[in-house]
Amino acid sequence: MTRVIDTVHCDADAASSSLTGSALKGVRSVVAAPENEMKRWRRIFEANAKVVIDGEKYLDPDNFVNAIAPKSDSTKIGRAQFAILFRVADSSKRGLVSWDDFTVFETLLKRPDADYWIAFQYFDVDSSGTITFDEFKNVFLANVAPSAIPFDFDCDWVKLYLGRRNGTHVLGYNEFTQLMKGLQGERLRQAFKYLDKDQDGFIRPEEFKQIILEIAGHKLSDAVIERLPTLCTLTPSGRISYSEVVAFQNVIREMDMVERILREATAKSKDGRIDQSDFLNHSAAISRYALFTPMEASIIFHFAGRGSREKRLALLDFAQLLDPQWRAPHEVLEANEVSPKASLLQGVLKSAYGFVQGGIAGAFGATIVYPIDMGKMQNQRSTVVGQMLYKNSIDCAQKIFRNEGLMGFYRGLGPQLIGVAPEKAIKLTVNDLVRGRAMDPETGRIKLGWELIAGGAAGGCQVIFTNPLEIVKIRLQIQGEAAKLEGAVRTGAANIVRQLGVVGLYKGASACLLRDIPFSAIYFTAYSHLKKDVFHEGYNGKQLSFLETLGAAGIAGMPAAYLTTPADVVKTRLQVEARQGQTHYKGLTDAFVKINKEEGFKALFKGGPARILRSSPQFGFTLLTYEYLQKYPWQENKPEVKTALTTPKRDEMSRIRARNALKILLDVHGDFGRRAANFSHPLTEQYRKTVSSSSSLRSVDAVTDSAPLLLHRLNCSS
Repeated sequence: MTRVIDTVHCDADAASSSLTGSALKGVRSVVAAPENEMKRWRRIFEANAKVVIDGEKYLDPDNFVNAIAPKSDSTKIGRAQFAILFRVADSSKRGLVSWDDFTVFETLLKRPDADYWIAFQYFDVDSSGTITFDEFKNVFLANVAPSAIPFDFDCDWVKLYLGRRNGTHVLGYNEFTQLMKGLQGERLRQAFKYLDKDQDGFIRPEEFKQIILEIAGHKLSDAVIERLPTLCTLTPSGRISYSEVVAFQNVIREMDMVERILREATAKSKDGRIDQSDFLNHSAAISRYALFTPMEASIIFHFAGRGSREKRLALLDFAQLLDPQWRAPHEVLEANEVSPKASLLQGVLKSAYGFVQGGIAGAFGATIVYPIDMGKMQNQRSTVVGQMLYKNSIDCAQKIFRNEGLMGFYRGLGPQLIGVAPEKAIKLTVNDLVRGRAMDPETGRIKLGWELIAGGAAGGCQVIFTNPLEIVKIRLQIQGEAAKLEGAVRTGAANIVRQLGVVGLYKGASACLLRDIPFSAIYFTAYSHLKKDVFHEGYNGKQLSFLETLGAAGIAGMPAAYLTTPADVVKTRLQVEARQGQTHYKGLTDAFVKINKEEGFKALFKGGPARILRSSPQFGFTLLTYEYLQKYPWQENKPEVKTALTTPKRDEMSRIRARNALKILLDVHGDFGRRAANFSHPLTEQYRKTVSSSSSLRSVDAVTDSAPLLLHRLNCSS
C-alpha cells in the first residue's frame, strides 16, 4: 500500500498532506485507468510472470525487465539499468512483483513527473518521504564505479541544498527535483576542475571524452563518441576550453529541441539542406529567446559534418548526433549482406513483382473508370451531315446505354486489361527508376527538371504498349454504335489486329507520344508536389492517409488530362478508320490543321471533361493501389532518421514511459544502475535457494504446491 497511498513529504501543501486525501488520490489514479489499458497490462503481465506462489503469479527481476523494457529501443540503455525500476515496483521489498504492484507501477509511469518521482523513491531508501545527506551520498556512490571522476559532496553547491554533512536539513520531493536538474552541471564543473591540473581553463581531448562518457555516454552514438576528441579542432590551441565543454553539454541536454529545429528547418528548405545560419534563424523564429549560441551551433555542425563546417547538411547527416544507435551505412550493409546468388534471385523476383504491382494497379484503375472512357465523343465529326450523334458527354452516355445496354460501357475492356499490365508496369517502373537515379540520396529531394524528365521518359516508354492498345480499344468502341445504326457486323479484337497488322497497330504513334510524354511529365510532377507541399508527406514523419493519397493522385490527373486533350483528339482521329464522306488525315500536322480549320479550335478539346472524369479517378485509384502494393513484401526502406521522438505503437507506450523514467537517474552517471545490478536482493536470493533446495520443486506447479511453506520461510527470514 505504500505505492498506492502517496508518501507525505515535508514540503507538501497542507491540503494534500492528509492520509485520507492521499489515499483517495492514489486509488482514484489507479481506478481511472481505461479498461483497454488494464487489459493490455494484464496481457503483458501474464506473458512474463513465470513465478507462481499460492496460485498467484509474480514477476522476478529478469522477467520484470522483459515486461517493461522497449523491444526496439532507439537509446543505449542496458537491461541492467531497467532493473533499477524493479526496486520501485517491488513495494513489499520481497524480491517479487505481484499483479497489484505491476498495475500501480504502470499507473505511476503515467505521471507527468514519473522520471523525477521514480528517482526520488530510488534515493529515499527508508521510504520516509525525505532524503538525507547520507542517503543521497550512499545511493550515488553505490551506483557509480570507483574509477569514475570523483564528486565532492562537501562542495558549496551541495550545501545549498542539504546543508552541512552533519546538519539536519533534508530534501523534500520538490527540492530534490531542483537538485537533480542541476546535478549534471555541477558534476561537469567539478570534473573539468579536477582534470584541469594546470588551472589554465583547458583540458586535453581524451579528458573531455572521459567527462562526456560519464555524464552522457548513453545519449551519443559510437560514431560521435569516437570523434569527441576532434572538438579541439575548433580552436587553434588544440585543447578544449571549459566554455566548449559546457556548450557541448547544453547541446546534449537540449537534444529534443535540436532535433525539432533540424527536422522543421530541413523540411522547409528547398533543397532539403541547411547551414548554421539556417539553424540559428529557425531556432530564433520558433522561440521567444535564443535557444542556442553560435558556439553550440558550430558544435552541432562540426559533428554532423564530420569536421567540415561550411557545407550545407541534410537531416540524414545529423542522424549520428540524434540517434544513439546510429551505425554507418557500410556497417548496415555488411550486417545485412547476402550471397551473390541470393541477391541476384531477390533482384529478379523484386523486378517481376514490380511489374505485377503495376499491372494489378493499372487493371484496377482502368476497370473502375472504363465506362467514362468515351472515345466516340472525340471521334464525332461535326462537318459530316447526319453524323452529329452526341450533343455532349451525358447525351453520349445515354445513347450508349439505350442502343447497347450496360455492356456497351465495357466494350473493349478485355484488350484494355491485357495491355494495361505491361503499360503501367513500364510507366511506373521507368518513372521510379529515373527519379531514383536523379534523387539526392541524403535528402530525398529531386530537381523540378529531373521530375519532368522522369515523367516524360515514363510516358514515352509506355507508347510501345499504349498505341496498339488504344487503336484496338477505340475501334471496338466505335463499331458498337455504327453496327446499331448501319447494321454492320461487329468484329472482335483479333480481327482488328489481323486487319491492321504490326505497322497499322502503331498508326498515330506520333500523336500518342505527343499526348503521353507531357501527360506523364505533368502528372507525376504534380502528384509528387501535392503529396509533399499540400498534404505534407514526410513532415515530422507524417504518412498520408488513404483519402490524402487518393486525393493527391486524383487532383494531379486533372491538369494533365485536360492540357493533353488536343493530342488525344488527333490520335483518336488518326487511329479510327474514316468512313465515306469523312475527312482523311495524312499525318499529325495535317490532322491538327484540318480539325482546327473545319471544326474550330474548340474541337481540339472535345471530350476534355470526359478525359478529366476518366483520367483523374483512374490514375487516382491506380497510384493509390500501387502505393499500397509497394509496401508488401518488398517495401523500400527510405533513408530516415529514427529517434526516441518517433511516435511509438500503442502497445509500446508503457515501455517508452519506463525508458523515460530512467532519464534523471542516468543523468547522474551514464552507467547508473549497472554496478548495483550485480547485487541481488537478499530476499530474492534466499527464495531461489529455498526453491532449488527442494527436490520436489521441478516446475511452476510444484512451486505452487509448496507455496505456504515458502512464504513462511521467507517471512521469517525477513
